[in-house]
Amino acid sequence: METLGLYIHFPFCIKKCNYCDFPSYDGKQSLMKAYLDALIKEISHLAFVLDGYKVDTIFMGGGTPTIFSGEDIQKVLDACYLYMDIDNGAEMTIEANPGTLDDEKLYRLKRGGINRLSIGLQAWQDRHLKALGRVHTCQDFIDSIYMARKYGFKNINADIIFNLPNQTMDDWIETIEGICGLGLEHVSAYSLRVEEHTPFYSMQKQGRLLLPKEELERDMYHKGIKVLSDKGFKHYEISNFALPGRECRHNLIYWQNHQYIGCGSGAHSFFKGKRFANTRYPESYIQLIAKGKSPVVFSEDIGKKTERFETVMLGLRLVDGIDKNLFKSRFNHDFEFYYADAMERLKKQGLLVEDKYRIKLTSKGLDLQNTVLMEFMD
Repeated sequence: METLGLYIHFPFCIKKCNYCDFPSYDGKQSLMKAYLDALIKEISHLAFVLDGYKVDTIFMGGGTPTIFSGEDIQKVLDACYLYMDIDNGAEMTIEANPGTLDDEKLYRLKRGGINRLSIGLQAWQDRHLKALGRVHTCQDFIDSIYMARKYGFKNINADIIFNLPNQTMDDWIETIEGICGLGLEHVSAYSLRVEEHTPFYSMQKQGRLLLPKEELERDMYHKGIKVLSDKGFKHYEISNFALPGRECRHNLIYWQNHQYIGCGSGAHSFFKGKRFANTRYPESYIQLIAKGKSPVVFSEDIGKKTERFETVMLGLRLVDGIDKNLFKSRFNHDFEFYYADAMERLKKQGLLVEDKYRIKLTSKGLDLQNTVLMEFMD
């Protein structure tokens, strides 16, 4: 039986962060009940679509899923079990922000099958959290971790960000040391990118956003890798680190370009050779579902050539790179058949290496990934 991943989007936030361009919204909590009803209805429609498929990962993201009550989240999980074939060993993740977890919620999450938490810290220093527009403190994060451990959660990720306005190297290392001191199993460490249509973008245009220089940003990245490696974490994807056996299975589906289905407003899917996406606006999503219409507003067929490039583009994000045998079984020819010239050029530049089993980027290649990927475009 074929397997796939399921992503469920919860687009509501207590407050939109200054750097966030995700399809999430604050001030729309009045829509939450109607949204929940629509989400469960969309999940029910998947009973026919996913017949013959087994779901082996579920990821509830946002937004902030945990601003919903434990009872509401339980209803969504119950719908998944009712209308889908969920693998007994499925990895089931929910994103949470510090301060949105409580005893009742954690109890229901654990009972409902959630076995992995992804908690957004972003920075250890409260002054940075305030500048980012976060609504929690570092102590709120610490309290959330201790509370989650009390309910038996043994697989917890922290999201952290470097290249923040006015951030120093000492700030960054303190953040890493702080979360490692809590014994977490996974770390996602992202470099801040200023996106259009965010408060940070407006501040940057006005000259009011002082980011670290590019050299310091790269130093933060490499120093972070070293500190986390020294703590026993495996660097397995450009921005992700895990203790042995704790890699995020759901995200590996994306990076290995396997099939997944998305539910909720703004959710994307890759299924049976098509990419498609739901409307990003919760009001439109609720209305379309209520009228018995599909919330999908974008769809395209993915030809083998595009699929092949996307497999390379995503696979080279992984530190272990691309499995040559799996690539050949998927596309009928060796990697070299399609990309021999590009491989030769990249090897000479010290950006790519290969062994008997895998093709992967060097440390320098990971730093210059966009340049590398240009070589594989045809």
